[in-house]
Amino acid sequence: MKSESLRLFFSGLLLGMLFVVVFFLGGFIDRVFGLPVISNLPFISRLNPGSGDVEVVVVHEESVVSDVVEKVAPSVVTVSISTVQSVPGSLGVIPFDPFGFFGSEFEQRQIEEDIGTGFVVDESGLIVTNKHVVSDVDAEYRIVTDTNEVYKVENIYRDPVNDLAILKVNANLPAIDLGDSSDLKVGQLAIAIGTALGEFRQTVTSGVISGLGRGITAGSPYEGFVERIDDVIQTDAAINPGNSGGPLLNSLGHVIGVNVAVAQSGQNIAFAIPINVVKESVANFRQTGEFNRPFLGVRYYKISKQSALVNEVPQGIYVTEVIANSSADNAGILQEDIILSFDGIRLDDNAPELAQIINSKKIGDIVNTIVWRDGEEMDLKVTLEGRQ
Repeated sequence: MKSESLRLFFSGLLLGMLFVVVFFLGGFIDRVFGLPVISNLPFISRLNPGSGDVEVVVVHEESVVSDVVEKVAPSVVTVSISTVQSVPGSLGVIPFDPFGFFGSEFEQRQIEEDIGTGFVVDESGLIVTNKHVVSDVDAEYRIVTDTNEVYKVENIYRDPVNDLAILKVNANLPAIDLGDSSDLKVGQLAIAIGTALGEFRQTVTSGVISGLGRGITAGSPYEGFVERIDDVIQTDAAINPGNSGGPLLNSLGHVIGVNVAVAQSGQNIAFAIPINVVKESVANFRQTGEFNRPFLGVRYYKISKQSALVNEVPQGIYVTEVIANSSADNAGILQEDIILSFDGIRLDDNAPELAQIINSKKIGDIVNTIVWRDGEEMDLKVTLEGRQ
């Protein structure tokens, strides 16, 4: 009996030692014998249908997010604006000075503040952000890197179709990897980086893709500008004013969208422009190589087929206003004209937006245009010029 007890004791000891060896040398066992060994990472196990084997799925979101941030941080920048503002003078705000003894209460000062985010798409210094972030054509803009290096924005290309802009700085900066937004799925990981509230640079938040194909009205609290944007990505990653123009990333660190807006009436509802739209804008810029875009100079609305039938007018673009000294004004286009055709494209329900057609042109291009006025068609030639 005593020898049996000793045998059981040494057998248990041997099994215990074997367990310790397998646990600490699991990688070696896996390489030699091909046995599946589970690490100390968080995991979920599930049966592999049809085989009876257990498939181990490692889930480690914390390291995924930190790895992505470390990878892309040098390519994410803060956009800063420099403007002249009225601020309290050296004497401070004087609440009551009916006789003006103390002079002016305010003085003009040059103010710089962080207003948005951007990311580098080309090492030559091309940076993508939202158009509404840099909508003030009279202001000066700068970008600030993650290492607090400051560069002046030399030129700005504003996409007239989408809420996008491309900034040019004289610096060699690391470019970020652009992903593919055509195969996004609801529920996949989403990571946002930006200058939250125009104050906290390189703020990182994470969530999931909450929805696809949304339509929103976006703008900037700093500029008071709004614009309708369709087919955007919805995410629950926390995005705040100042995040606009920053990247929305997948688990590989690839940009899948440009953060553009947050819902004012809800929580954890934010939106991003799909990166494939950005790729088109960047490609168009590289094709034309111009920062100053052609400007037709009309305000208008599109006449649908139904509206044309009801009002007994042709389909086209109804001109509500012509900007003085613009391309349209110089070509003879008048208020209440209906533009039927532009550059040989009939402007009916199936036509692309007029802004898209103009965006494909260069300054100096002469465009054949047909307008309908007082029941007659007129052929005009429009020489596209830049915005004055």
